[in-house]
Amino acid sequence: MTSAHIPTVKSLVSVWAALVVLTWTTVGVSYLELGELNVIVALAIAVFKASLVAWIFMGVRYSTQMTRLFVVAGLVWLSIMILITGGDYLTRGWDYQPQPWGNVKPMAANR
Repeated sequence: MTSAHIPTVKSLVSVWAALVVLTWTTVGVSYLELGELNVIVALAIAVFKASLVAWIFMGVRYSTQMTRLFVVAGLVWLSIMILITGGDYLTRGWDYQPQPWGNVKPMAANR
């Protein structure tokens, strides 16, 4: 039987402090006028925070390679879903513009 790794209190407190600092960084960045970069910066900070939680609190750091593979696969799938959703959101305003030759009658009707 293998023994599970128990993180030290120092590492847990330091990760907690980093999460608090990153949360306040997200709040601070939200007040800056970065335009469309606000969302990108906020998502980057959120991904980093989620990585810290998974790596330390959830114990992925000391897990098997198979567990790490499934964590990465889940993140890849989440990225795919975010990209698909973003693509849908960005193209919502597109309108169909019929081409001028779409109104031409068939040749048999011209006789």
